[in-house]
Amino acid sequence: MQFDIITLFPKMIEDACTHSIISRAITDNLIKINTINPRDYTHSKHKKVDDTPYGGGAGMVLMCQPFLDALASIKKQKNTQTIILTPQGQKFNRNMAKEFSQKDQLIMICGHYEGFDERIRTLSHAQEISIGDFVLTGGELPALCILDSTIRYIDGVLGKLDSADYDSFEDGLLEYPQYTKPRIYNNLEVPEVLLNGNHNAIAEWRKNQQISKTKKNRPDLWEIYQNNHKI
Repeated sequence: MQFDIITLFPKMIEDACTHSIISRAITDNLIKINTINPRDYTHSKHKKVDDTPYGGGAGMVLMCQPFLDALASIKKQKNTQTIILTPQGQKFNRNMAKEFSQKDQLIMICGHYEGFDERIRTLSHAQEISIGDFVLTGGELPALCILDSTIRYIDGVLGKLDSADYDSFEDGLLEYPQYTKPRIYNNLEVPEVLLNGNHNAIAEWRKNQQISKTKKNRPDLWEIYQNNHKI
């Protein structure tokens, strides 16, 4: 799968992709990552990519020409999805990550400053995506979050095929608690049920822990889970 990321700060993307699972996926030729800098496409001799907003207001607005020309420079594959990272977008979730992982190519447009000229949204025909109800200084961190989440659903990226199956949100609940050695640390002991080898009891304990944690930490998810399972 190929990721093309339009960004004013390509080093932020490139440096992050030299670590951990993303780096290994690149080495194993499971994914390809390409960064495109709109400054390379601006007609301004000063490499300008933003200007003051019509109607007045604070900050600078990203201009159509550099961003849309950068987008046009990307060779599109047959099964391509283009998204634009903005707080105004639809909130990203695991279902989107799974959907994106089925694409041959994901193009991400990262904003900065006070945002995009609205015509970039209109002419790019991109799906608007947000990673949450908060504002960041740019779209690079959201792009990396989406990249990292998406590649986990690509066959071969994770060490075990079922590694993602029991993560939080996969069944509508948060993940159960996990423990490893030592058995006792600072007087806190691993629950006995995890030590007795009774897989049915372990599965029941884990499910109960998922329910308890979801009720406490994410009552919104618990309400959805109840409705979906007629509890």
